[in-house]
Amino acid sequence: MAAAPLVSDPTLLVLVGLRLKNLVEADVVADAMQVPVDEVLRVLADAETAGLVRHREGRLSGWMLTTAGRAEGEQLLAAELDEHGLRTAVDAAYRSFLAHNQGFLTLCTDWQQTEPGVLNDHADPAYDAAVIARLAEADAGVQPVCAELAGVLARFDGYGERFTAALGRVRAGEHEWFLKPLIDSYHTVWFELHEHLLATLGIDRAKETAH
Repeated sequence: MAAAPLVSDPTLLVLVGLRLKNLVEADVVADAMQVPVDEVLRVLADAETAGLVRHREGRLSGWMLTTAGRAEGEQLLAAELDEHGLRTAVDAAYRSFLAHNQGFLTLCTDWQQTEPGVLNDHADPAYDAAVIARLAEADAGVQPVCAELAGVLARFDGYGERFTAALGRVRAGEHEWFLKPLIDSYHTVWFELHEHLLATLGIDRAKETAH
């Protein structure tokens, strides 16, 4: 019988949640990382005292990582992989994800433009349908990666379902669910999964191609 996926420490989950979501309130972190909100608040209070997070007030308010908090999160992530012997498995899933990444980015460009310099006004249903069909193919490729990761680390659970939900809405004609930021669009989920993998493995996005 396969081992159950590892459930990460709450402090690690909160720090990772803030890295993925940027400036958000505690309930968003709780929902994203599947941690009770009272536990998130406890971790945030301790982390704020330690200088790892701060709460920003104003028109855009919420919790955010400090530089020290980002570094602490990276240390906790590295320690988790090494302590539990999971680095090889996560790295393999990451490499599988990368095999699909460039194709997905090209797909996003094709959704935005029918040809270089010509914006897609979505007046051609056949063109859009062809791109959406390719999105479904991309989804079929990334779903096994999501399942592989969720089988190792519980904090990766949910990505597959989020992709499925976004794809369903795009297919239903809600085209903003392809690329729109600030909602759980397909691109938003893809970017977040990518960042989650980079954070877990300690890879600098700017230096990724050298990995």
